[in-house]
Amino acid sequence: MICEFCGGKTIKKKVRKVHWLQRQLYIVDDVEAEVCQECGERYYHATTLDAIDHALAAGRQVVKERLQVQVVGMPA
Repeated sequence: MICEFCGGKTIKKKVRKVHWLQRQLYIVDDVEAEVCQECGERYYHATTLDAIDHALAAGRQVVKERLQVQVVGMPA
């Protein structure tokens, strides 16, 4: 596959993905993606994203750890 941003070639890799579902943030390990070798842009197949959504919605996730994250806004 060719990266639509820089024209570089992508390769299949397992990556850590930041994923939002129903206003909840998850970090999902071992997600298959096409990753550009030049700029690092990631591409996920729609079926992969659907599988993540279904697994999280069904409560099948294995929680490895919990992180506390602060959400801040930039001053105007």
